[in-house]
Amino acid sequence: MNKLLFTFLLFFPIAMNAQQKSNPVKFFNSPAVAPPKGYSQAVEIDLGNSRMILLSGQVPLDVKGNLVGNGDVSKQTEQIFENIKKIIAEAGGTMNDLVKIAIYMTDISQVQKFRDVRDQYINLKQPPTSTLVEVTKLFREDVHIEIEATAIIKK
Repeated sequence: MNKLLFTFLLFFPIAMNAQQKSNPVKFFNSPAVAPPKGYSQAVEIDLGNSRMILLSGQVPLDVKGNLVGNGDVSKQTEQIFENIKKIIAEAGGTMNDLVKIAIYMTDISQVQKFRDVRDQYINLKQPPTSTLVEVTKLFREDVHIEIEATAIIKK
């Protein structure tokens, strides 16, 4: 019995370490954007020849957590895309790696302002898939837009 327990205690940490190394999911936060409270900014999923990066909804906060563009959808959109760009760069990618965005706006009549800024950041020849939803409210009254993003980065 002692020999069995010794063998278990000897090899259990090795097995646990191997399991951690083979985990295809890695959560991370970029120091280039505002630190999140209670969630991860992004998750990386190993797909073999590439990595999928799923970003939490990004809002118009700078690295210190200050709102950018109070009352200005264009400036808020620009800050959000800058945040997305920084997180994707942290994962080793570029904005050309974006494959999907989901946009939540409190005022759909401002969509052209969003599009004008978006088009400065995305690959217009092969734009990412997109979903746009008007919502009555986001997590703060002064935040008028939130964008989720997904990127696929080749290894």
